Amino acid sequence: MTENRRYLGNCFLYKCLFALTFWNHVSLSVENELFRSVSNDSPENSSDKKINTLPPVYTNSHSKSNFDWVVVQNTTESLSLSEITNYNVKKLIALLSNFKQGSSLQNLTLTNVLVNWNALIEILQTVWHSSIEYFNINSVTQLSNIFSCDFDYSGTSMKALTMKKVTITDRYFIQNHLYKIFANMNIAALTIAESEMIHMLCPSSDSPFRYLNFLKNELTDLLFQNCDKLTQLEKLILQRNKFESLRRVSFMTSLMKSLKYLDMSNNLLRHDGADVQCQWAESLTELDLSSNQLTDSVFECLPVNIKKLDLQNNQITSVPRGAAELKSLKELNLASNRLADLPVCSGFTSLEFLNVEMNSILTPPADFFQSCPRVRELQAGQNPFKCSCDLQDFIRLERQSGGKLAGWPVAYVCEYPENLRGTQLKDFHLSELACNTTLLLVTALLLTLVLVAVVAFLCIYLDVPWYVRMMWQWTQTKRRARHNHPEEQETALQFHAFVSYSEHDSLWVKNELIPNLEKGEGCIQLCQHERNFIPGKSIVENIINCIEQSYRSIFVLSPNFVQSEWCHYELYFAHHKLFSENSNSLILILLEPIPPYVIPARYHKLKALMAKRTYLEWPKERSKRALFWANLRAAISINLPMSDGKRCEETV
Repeated sequence: MTENRRYLGNCFLYKCLFALTFWNHVSLSVENELFRSVSNDSPENSSDKKINTLPPVYTNSHSKSNFDWVVVQNTTESLSLSEITNYNVKKLIALLSNFKQGSSLQNLTLTNVLVNWNALIEILQTVWHSSIEYFNINSVTQLSNIFSCDFDYSGTSMKALTMKKVTITDRYFIQNHLYKIFANMNIAALTIAESEMIHMLCPSSDSPFRYLNFLKNELTDLLFQNCDKLTQLEKLILQRNKFESLRRVSFMTSLMKSLKYLDMSNNLLRHDGADVQCQWAESLTELDLSSNQLTDSVFECLPVNIKKLDLQNNQITSVPRGAAELKSLKELNLASNRLADLPVCSGFTSLEFLNVEMNSILTPPADFFQSCPRVRELQAGQNPFKCSCDLQDFIRLERQSGGKLAGWPVAYVCEYPENLRGTQLKDFHLSELACNTTLLLVTALLLTLVLVAVVAFLCIYLDVPWYVRMMWQWTQTKRRARHNHPEEQETALQFHAFVSYSEHDSLWVKNELIPNLEKGEGCIQLCQHERNFIPGKSIVENIINCIEQSYRSIFVLSPNFVQSEWCHYELYFAHHKLFSENSNSLILILLEPIPPYVIPARYHKLKALMAKRTYLEWPKERSKRALFWANLRAAISINLPMSDGKRCEETV
């Protein structure tokens, strides 16, 4: 057991020593080439195998002369130098000449390069025939004296060239001398970015370019028009330029048979539509048209085989239903537009991802996932949602979708109405009755029917139609009286009392009531319908006139009274006068006892009067009748002017 542990420890020690030795050997390889470069650069030292001088190496840019560069990175595969000028460019070229093909150095980066055109071409030509595969140049200035030159593209290991922030100080030169150097490069990837480049030539022969990146330049619609030499190009980035016509961009790509990805974002692209035909590369599957000036008509000019489409930050208000079908489209970005509703998927049968964030969608439709069954993720947050009944179905849809709404619930917030602003949709709830129109209508209908039934029952029970009819007759009679005889509106009292009774009780009235009041002591005048109703007037009008011209109204109550329709009219009008004039004008005489069950329901006023007011009961004993008449005369105590001008004195 002890021997095994000792054996494993020795193996570990040997491996560590081997790794340290190998790393020292590798790290010194580039330094040796640097030493050889400087040694070979000096003619007087060409025969000497040892290095006498080495350019000083700095980690920062201060404390150095104009002849020195700064080594930013130095490994076996990568070298990064800064501060390259016309003064040290010869030494740089001499250094790079030592990295022949087969050397370990593959990545070279030069930063802050201040050289003229001829020096730049020499650097490129040297790198072209070295082992370097990826060459990056950042911040190139003082490019002057641009002229035509022959460039040897043969036998290169280069795969990608990246140039950023190139500034040309030469104001007068032939542009083709500059562009043809880069257009005819036989490499897979070329990047010229942030350099205010206004054009690029089409390669003179079939180009091996597979990747072109002209980010943030001044390129226009004239780029690569009718260019059939970029048949191997797969990815083209033209972001932040000055392209204006989407149609011309489409024709630019039509001859790029292998193009798969195109970035045209942050340009000035428009599409007028109006039956303008577009022609895209059939191989194009990813297209970025974000941050342009495109409207709804853009859907008339899109590649038919597109799979991923970015239309973010444009001026699109809707997706036309008649747009061309994009059956291969899987991902669509319509964020930051002016959409008022979610797009339909009739033309996007394969759509899986949809982004409609930051639009103007108030109420998304609840049937979206039904119309778009293949959609796996919907980003619809940061819209001004109107929290109402229509949104309830969409909220319910989220619970049923199984997490298909990206950003839920933080990005989904009510904007309208104002009292709900800031409320997350998951916290917004309305009752089923408030949002279900059918249920609400049925409930309202049932309540209405119940209310109508209750009102109808009360009307029948309380005889409301009868009272309405009586009120109508009362108002009509009063209106006619004011219209026909306005001078009679302030009529003086002519009778002490109006007598209301049933025809079945007329004998008692004629034999007892009238003789004892009119022919007894005093001069009481009674209004009786048989002698005081005016012919030609309606019965109702006569009743109203007699009641209004009488100081009191005497009602002779009996079972016959409550069965009489006209007695009910007279009681109603007298009761109306009681409340309208706030007078105590009713006198009730109970001629015969009236059982409560005999009184009809509509005589509820009579029941109330008999319960609250004192009434005179006709005595059966003759000895009590004198007191009865005395009390009755006392109730009718008023002086009325006689026809001859005298006054009738009351009798007590």
